[in-house]
Amino acid sequence: MLRNKNVWILLTGEFIAGLGLWLGIIGNLEFMQDKIPSDFMKSLLLASGLLAGIAVGPYAGRLTDQSSKKTVMLIAGFVRALSVVFMLIAIGTGSIWWMVMFLILIQISAAFYFPALQAALPLVVAEKDLLQLNGVHMNVSTMSRVIGTAAAGIFLVIMPLSMVYTISLGAYIILFVITLFLNIDEQKGDEPSKQGILPPSSFKDVFPIIKGRPIVYMTLIMTLVPLLFIGGFNLLVINISELQDSSAIKGWIYTAEGTAFMIGAFFIKQISSKSSPYTILFASSFMIGLSQLMLYLADIPFLTIAAFLLFGFSVGCFFPTAATIFQTRIPKQYHGRFFSFRNMLDRVVFQIVLLITGFLLDIIGLQLMVVLFGTLSIIMTTIFYTRHSRTSTDNESRAH
Repeated sequence: MLRNKNVWILLTGEFIAGLGLWLGIIGNLEFMQDKIPSDFMKSLLLASGLLAGIAVGPYAGRLTDQSSKKTVMLIAGFVRALSVVFMLIAIGTGSIWWMVMFLILIQISAAFYFPALQAALPLVVAEKDLLQLNGVHMNVSTMSRVIGTAAAGIFLVIMPLSMVYTISLGAYIILFVITLFLNIDEQKGDEPSKQGILPPSSFKDVFPIIKGRPIVYMTLIMTLVPLLFIGGFNLLVINISELQDSSAIKGWIYTAEGTAFMIGAFFIKQISSKSSPYTILFASSFMIGLSQLMLYLADIPFLTIAAFLLFGFSVGCFFPTAATIFQTRIPKQYHGRFFSFRNMLDRVVFQIVLLITGFLLDIIGLQLMVVLFGTLSIIMTTIFYTRHSRTSTDNESRAH
């Protein structure tokens, strides 16, 4: 698998894009901390970009299925590079509205790029290598996040914010050039059409496919648990930093979570050979809820880092498993629409969680909020596990 040129291009591109992305994210937090005092207002601004991504989601899915994945990624890459120009204007003028334009454009580009990337992965390797590729791909993404956040922290000390975004722009341009060298066999995903089955013409045609595959349907619902944590992740980091009166804790949190994620994603193939996908999803989901509860003691640096280590390992196991289920159980000619729908669903949930997180941080504070979220995550996991166990028992009874 690692001798495959396309795999290396996708992984290298992901690493470079991740560096640019996380330089921008840390820059956004720095810009908002300086300009906006309210956590709720910060969440509203971040949500504006998510809305734009949701709005173009159905079109992105149809375009990904009907067009070359490489072309879609190239166009999205160009828009992503263009968006940084608006952020540079925002820094130069001190205007929040230019930052909103940046957030909108970068989320629109993501709405096209990530469904195309997810649809491209099964086309560049054999199905037996997908879980390993998903794990490696997410590790590369996380490594870029760890290095990107650490570099951003250093850069913000030694250079102006505008220079950080200029470096981010350079990373996106390099990604665009690397993507030009992709050579994907698009016909690999057209097997059903050769058998006389016509590909769907409507975005809505993917919904019966999801409903007809219980493991896909349940996995989609299960992704709500990690999103309950991830949705307000950056706001949590800001508040923990303020609670401990430490700027350094931000870097330690991102590093701890990212490193633990890589460990989880690295070992997922070994774990999956001994456990079913559902066992991994339920166990990971429970640990995510536990890590949220641990943040009740977020004023203690050691326990804060331990909570993010547990969370990172959990999602490092959760997401490669979920991605492999989606890529192997959904027919390839539906991949663009499915991953676009999943992207839209993630964005809707992300936006709701982001707004709720900002609101609760202003009203009840960090420690009560994480207890509420952690309890909710564990209750949701218990309900999902109970329903799955009941369904499995019923199926076994019918079989006998």
